[in-house]
Amino acid sequence: MIEAYEKAKGHRARVKERFLKEGPKSFTDEDLLELLLMFSLPYRDTRKLARTLLEHYKTLDQVLDAPLEELKKFKGLKERAILPLKVIHEVARRYLQSRATKSEYLRSPQEVYEYLKYEMQNLDREVLKVLFLDAKSKFLGGETLFEGTLHESAVYPREIFKKALEKKALSIVLVHNHPSGDPTPSKEDLMLTKRLVLAGDLLQIKVLDHVIVGKNGYYSMAEKGDIDRLKAEIRREIL
Repeated sequence: MIEAYEKAKGHRARVKERFLKEGPKSFTDEDLLELLLMFSLPYRDTRKLARTLLEHYKTLDQVLDAPLEELKKFKGLKERAILPLKVIHEVARRYLQSRATKSEYLRSPQEVYEYLKYEMQNLDREVLKVLFLDAKSKFLGGETLFEGTLHESAVYPREIFKKALEKKALSIVLVHNHPSGDPTPSKEDLMLTKRLVLAGDLLQIKVLDHVIVGKNGYYSMAEKGDIDRLKAEIRREIL
C-alpha cells in the first residue's frame, strides 16, 4: 500500500512539474482535468476519473457545465472534489467578461463567441443576449433579455431598444444559442433579425450582427452576409 501511495505521489509530482515546464498548451483536456482533480482528491487515481468524466460528457467544457447533483453520481466525486471544477468555470466566465468589458470593441464575431461560449453553448434552453456599444464602439456591457423559444412574437424590439437607449448605445450585437448544437440560423431567426434591423434603423441604432452559438462553433449573420441581405430586402419593401 505504501509503495502504491509513493508511486501515485511521484506521478502527481511529475504531472505538476510538466505543467510548469511545458505550459498548459502541452496538456490535453484529460491532462488538465486530471491535474485539477488532484487538488481536491489527494489519494485518488484522478487520471481514471478524468477519463471517465470525458467519456461521459465528451468535452471539458461540458464537464465544467454539468450540474452539481449530476456530477455527484460519479464514484468518488463529492462536493469537496467538485468545488474546484465549479470555481474554475466561474473564474473563466468572469475573466472573459472582464476582458470584453475592458476592450474598446469586440472586434469580430470570433471574439463575441469566445466571450460567451462558456456561458451559452451548453444551455438546454434558448437565451437571447444583447451586447451594447457606444458611438466610439466601446463595449458598454451585455444583458440577457429573453429566454425560451425565440421567435418574432416572443422577442419584443421595444425591450431591446429601451435598454439600448438607457445605455446610450448606438449599435448592438444580438447573440443567442441553439441547444441542438447546430448554429445554422432558422427561418424564424432570420425573420426576427430582419424585424430588429428595421426597428434599429428607425431609432438610428445599428444591429451590427446576430451571432448564434452552437456546441462547437458559431454562425455570424454579418460574416455570412445575412445582415446586408436583410437590409437590402427592407429597402426594397419600403420603396
